[in-house]
Amino acid sequence: MKVLIIEDERAMATEMDTFLKKAYRCDLAATGSQAISKLDDNTYDFVLLDLGLPDMDGLQLLQQARKICPDAAYIILTARGQLEDRIKGLDLGADDYLPKPFSLLELQSRMQAIARRKFALQDVIIPVGDFNVDLQKRNVYFEQTEITLSRKEFDLLSYMLLHKNRPLTRTQLGEHIWSNFADDDYDSNYIDVHIKNIRRKLSAYAAVDWLQTIRHVGYKIKI
Repeated sequence: MKVLIIEDERAMATEMDTFLKKAYRCDLAATGSQAISKLDDNTYDFVLLDLGLPDMDGLQLLQQARKICPDAAYIILTARGQLEDRIKGLDLGADDYLPKPFSLLELQSRMQAIARRKFALQDVIIPVGDFNVDLQKRNVYFEQTEITLSRKEFDLLSYMLLHKNRPLTRTQLGEHIWSNFADDDYDSNYIDVHIKNIRRKLSAYAAVDWLQTIRHVGYKIKI
C-alpha cells in the first residue's frame, strides 16, 4: 500500500516514514501545495494529514484531497485537539483522528483496522490458493514454509490481492509500485517481469492459476 505523509515537522515526518516504510511505500509532503502535487501524480491508499500546515489549512486540504483521491483513507494527525476540529474533520470525510503526541504502533493499528474495513478483511493474513499472505509481516507462506519475494514483488502481490477479482492495468500496477513513472528503475516491461517472477517462485510449491493474465489489459487475482 502507498501512504502520503503530509507533515511540516521534519523530525515527525521522518519518524513516521522510517517506521511505516517497513510495511508501506511512503511519500512525504511538508506543505499543502506539495501534497496537492503528489496527489495529482499518484494514487494512495492512505493519507496521513497534519492540520497545521504553513501554507494551507489542513481541513481545506482534506476537502481538496478527497476530490483528487477519493478512494484513499484519511487519518488526521494534529496537535489541534479541539472537539470542533475533530468533528469537522470527520464530517469532511476523514476516516480517523489521532491527536499528537501519538504512538506509532497505535497509528499502525488504526491503519490496519481501516484497511480491514475498506477491503472487507477479517484478518491481516489472507489466504489465496494454497498460500497465506501476511500483510503486516510482509511474508508469503506455503504451509509452514516462508517464500521470499522482493519488496516490489510483495507490493505487487498484496495490491492485487486487496483488489482481488478486479482487472488491473499495467499502468495502475506501475503507479502503485513506483512513486511515479520518472523513477530511474521504471520500465513498462517490469510489471510483466515481476509477475513472471512471482509465478515462478510460488509455482515451485503449488499452482498459481488464481493469478490471471487479462489479455490487452493487465492482470488480476481471481478468488
